[in-house]
Amino acid sequence: MDANFEKYVSPNMLNLTDIYAVKVLICYFLYQINRPVSPRQLTEIATGDGIINYFFFMEAISSMLETGMVSLEDTGDSEQYVLQEKGKRCAIEFKSIVPQSFRDRIMTAGIQFFTRLKNDNTLKIDIEEKKIGCMLHCTCNDANDVILMQLSLFAPDKEQAELMKRQLMLDPSAFYSKVVDYLLENKEPVPQLPEDK
Repeated sequence: MDANFEKYVSPNMLNLTDIYAVKVLICYFLYQINRPVSPRQLTEIATGDGIINYFFFMEAISSMLETGMVSLEDTGDSEQYVLQEKGKRCAIEFKSIVPQSFRDRIMTAGIQFFTRLKNDNTLKIDIEEKKIGCMLHCTCNDANDVILMQLSLFAPDKEQAELMKRQLMLDPSAFYSKVVDYLLENKEPVPQLPEDK
């Protein structure tokens, strides 16, 4: 591949279609993320942003299972892809075959995916449509499923309610922290004497 290839192609145009490079990239991702990943999760991460062509991805995964680079193991709740020793060696020794832009994109997609997954488990938001506007009912839980906060917010219409929900889901812990910080730092206002005219 031309060393200057990435200068002429925007990241959004990239779509990995070489089967061998796809295998290396998947191994690299599983090695870096260092955790089992379900088939649905890996498919969404690898193909959702056009990083890997879906059909090449499926062909690569099938081949990787056959050759023992990854295994599909039952964890009790679901089946998960687990990177095997052969796959780890591939990730370490051949990662340079895949352009850095692809490696960066799949890691970013993976981190964003698992962050959304964590956020979905810590903050629940239900939108209730009213005669006038909508109410967002927010429940914030900790890792032990203890309710930390319940709060309802008004939005003038469904579109703004959906926008508020998306914004809140970006960083639920920051939302909770800011509410608590406000409460702890809030002070009784000092009355101002009217100015003499």
